[in-house]
Amino acid sequence: MTRLVPGSITFLTLAFTSFLLASTSFSLAESKHRDERGSFALRSGEMPNPYIPSRGYADGPYGQIHFRDTGEGVPLVLLHQSPQTSKQFTSVYEVLNKLGVRAIGIDTPGFGESDPAPFVPTIQDWAVIVPAVLDHLGIHKAHVLGHHTGAMTATEVALQFPDRVQSVILNGPLPLNDKDRVEFLAGTEEREINFVYDSDGGHLKKSFETRFRMYGDSPDPETITRIVTEKFQGYAPFWIGHHAAFVYDHTEGIKRLTGPTLILTNTGDMIYDYAQMTRKMRPDFSYIELAGGGVDVVDQLTQQWSTAVSRWVLHDSHTMRNK
Repeated sequence: MTRLVPGSITFLTLAFTSFLLASTSFSLAESKHRDERGSFALRSGEMPNPYIPSRGYADGPYGQIHFRDTGEGVPLVLLHQSPQTSKQFTSVYEVLNKLGVRAIGIDTPGFGESDPAPFVPTIQDWAVIVPAVLDHLGIHKAHVLGHHTGAMTATEVALQFPDRVQSVILNGPLPLNDKDRVEFLAGTEEREINFVYDSDGGHLKKSFETRFRMYGDSPDPETITRIVTEKFQGYAPFWIGHHAAFVYDHTEGIKRLTGPTLILTNTGDMIYDYAQMTRKMRPDFSYIELAGGGVDVVDQLTQQWSTAVSRWVLHDSHTMRNK
C-alpha cells in the first residue's frame, strides 16, 4: 500500500488539476476542429422549457404518495391507467390549467414514485390514497377522473368517500362479465405475471413493439418510449395494475354510483364496447364520445379530451347535480 507523506495530497491535487485542464483544452480544440469539418458542433443557447406541474408527496396508508399539481383552478384528480403513472397526463396538465382546471395527477401505490402496499392490492385498497392527497393539499372536495384502471379506482373513491367527490368521470369503464374476467386474468398471468426479463434487453424492445401496435394511427416513438419506461418505473411488479382491475367488479360499482357521473370514451379505444354497455346500464349518466384515438387518447386527442373534461368539470357536472 502506498504511504502518503505530508504535502503529497497537495501535489496530487495540482497534478490532477493540470491533467484536467490539459484534457479540457485538448477536448475543446478537438471539438472545434471537428465542428469545422461538420462532424459535430458544441451546443449552446436556451433549451426548450416544457410545462412541468409542481410535484409533492402526501403521507398515505402505505407510505408516501407522489402527485403532480398544477396549483390553480377547480380541483380535478387524475388517476392513470395500468401500467403507467401520473406522467400519462403530461400532455394535458398545461392545457387543463389554462382552461381553469387544477389538475392533480396521482401515482397509484407501487407505480411511479408512490410507495407500494405491502400486499397484493385491490382497487378498494387504492381508493384510500385520494382523500390522503386532498387532505395534504387542503382540498375538501374534488372531481375525480380515472382512465381504464383509474376509472375503477375513481368509482371506488366515490363509493367509499362520497363527501369528498364532486363528480366522477369514467374514461373507459370496464364492466366485465364472468367469462371475460377469466380471460382477462389469464392474459395477465401469461403476459405480465410470467413476464420474462431478457438478458439482452429484448423485453424492452418487445414492450415497445406491443405499445407501438396498440397506439393506433401515427404512433409517436417518443411518446411510446415514455409509456414503456413508466411500465418499469415503479416499486412494485407492474402486473398488480391489471390484476387489480380485472379482479374488481366494476359492474357492481357502476350500479352503486349515485352522484353526477360522465362516461368519457373514444371510438378507437380497445374497450369502447364496454363504455356502450355502461351507457345502457346507466342511461342517467352523461356521455361524451370522441372520434378516433386509442388507448393513449390523452396524448392522441389532447385538445378534444381537455375541452370535454374541462366543460364537464366547470359546467355540465353542476347541471347534473341540480337535476
